[in-house]
Amino acid sequence: MRDVVAGLEGSRIREVANEGIGREGVLKFWFGESDEVTPEPIRQAAIASLQAGETFYAHNLGLPELREAIAGYTERLHPGRGAAHWFGRIAVTSGGVNGLMLAAQTLVDAGDEVAVVTPAWPNLAAQPLILGARVKALPLVPRGGAWTLDLDALRQAVTPATRVLIVNAPANPTGFALTAEQQRQILAHCRATGTWIVADEVYERLYFETDTANGAAPSFLDVADPDDRLIVAHSFSKSFLMTGWRLGWLVLPPALTEAVGKLIEFNTSCAPVFVQRGAVAAIAHGDAVTPALVAHLRRCRDTLVPLLQALPGVELATPRAGMYAFFRLPGQADCLDVAKRLVREAGLGLAPGSAFAPEAAGWLRWCFASRDVSRLEEGVRRLNGWLADNRPRR
Repeated sequence: MRDVVAGLEGSRIREVANEGIGREGVLKFWFGESDEVTPEPIRQAAIASLQAGETFYAHNLGLPELREAIAGYTERLHPGRGAAHWFGRIAVTSGGVNGLMLAAQTLVDAGDEVAVVTPAWPNLAAQPLILGARVKALPLVPRGGAWTLDLDALRQAVTPATRVLIVNAPANPTGFALTAEQQRQILAHCRATGTWIVADEVYERLYFETDTANGAAPSFLDVADPDDRLIVAHSFSKSFLMTGWRLGWLVLPPALTEAVGKLIEFNTSCAPVFVQRGAVAAIAHGDAVTPALVAHLRRCRDTLVPLLQALPGVELATPRAGMYAFFRLPGQADCLDVAKRLVREAGLGLAPGSAFAPEAAGWLRWCFASRDVSRLEEGVRRLNGWLADNRPRR
């Protein structure tokens, strides 16, 4: 076994979830997914595909019908170039995580320097590490519970020696989102250094601000030139309630599309046809699915966050995007131990911040994508009771 594989850390979120095995009544907010099932039209499209016998291989880059649908969807969100511009830049992948790994395989050689904006979903740093890269963190800075980007620090850290910069915005776990101006500055700097940008924008549609015309978060696709060194990763998981379907896509410079198709052949061959048929339906019915989902998530956020902010000593800012409240409890530095104890002692399942970066030790992530908003209120009640039982005694 390769040393880097042997040395990979297991998921600390899974470690906490394992504490809940066999425990009745645990409120589970540890994983990054809604508890709502995929909408009926999407499921029916997949069922119809299976009943039609579509159980064979597809094109490496995805069904032409799906690529056309994604191209049209991309043009609606990032207008001005036409759907035909996007079609040749789309590669359908077996999940967003597979897309990100394909991006790493396309760009990263052993020994390359890769910079990752953190705290971040752990896979973003692990993937280049598995390929033998030297990975360094570019930490966001927490101020009053809000995580912010120091652009001067990023410019100092990203040099001509930096092969790839990986940035997830809107971000898991922090809810951090880039502005269009920040994206322009990052892109200009990476042009000067020759650094590739891999932008994980899977939470693009789960955006609660009103400063964009399309209802989506600012995207590097809005400010980039067609041949910029930029790969953008997307997923059907979050915005279409399709986490278990494992389907995503990459938006690539045209010169990379054929090569990524070859990599898909050597990774997964192709995404299943019936899953892709479901995705075509997801885009077709997106106006009935995603806006309602975002409205519900905003309600969930606006229920949970004020309740948490009202707890004594809790540090938390209202997230601008995503489906997570990322907060710090007073006097609780070992967040992994706290998360396990909350499962055992309060029946409350949260993710430890240390799963996302060392600098997030002491923080907890709460996924607020709950069909029943009252579960969030009950969760805060349990947390408040646990805090009361564990306050230092004089």
